Amino acid sequence: MTERLVDVTDSRGAVLHTYPITLDGSGDAPDDAAYQAKALEAAAHSRLVPDAELGTLTARMHTARGGQMAPYGDDLEKNSETKAGLDQAVRKRAYLLWEEDGRPDGRTEEYWHRALDQHLRERAYVLWQQEGSPEGRQDEYWRRLVDFQAQ
Repeated sequence: MTERLVDVTDSRGAVLHTYPITLDGSGDAPDDAAYQAKALEAAAHSRLVPDAELGTLTARMHTARGGQMAPYGDDLEKNSETKAGLDQAVRKRAYLLWEEDGRPDGRTEEYWHRALDQHLRERAYVLWQQEGSPEGRQDEYWRRLVDFQAQ
């Protein structure tokens, strides 16, 4: 039995839930479509959306969050949204903020959190713009980046 992660998405492409799907290993190895179909069944049983909206759901194989979050064509460095890249960018910004404030003692965490907040807000804005600045969805990009950072 092989387990794979499958994202169930709404009509806008937003991930509603990621299911760990296990299929029986008898016979040939199951293809992605079998995993996706089972994830959509799970979504129907868990009532992610009202029954009338079940037909609008789609499934796709989950992509690990350790990679780049930005769409292709992003002009940021390749590791810009990996955990290591995020930590490095925040560390640099925190240091600059600390220097700007005269290098006060004992406020390391404060500068780290300020730098992280600034970085995530700027990055969320860039992602929102790259996808055409969809009205009413600004917070969605912020939440995606905060969730990514929390992992």
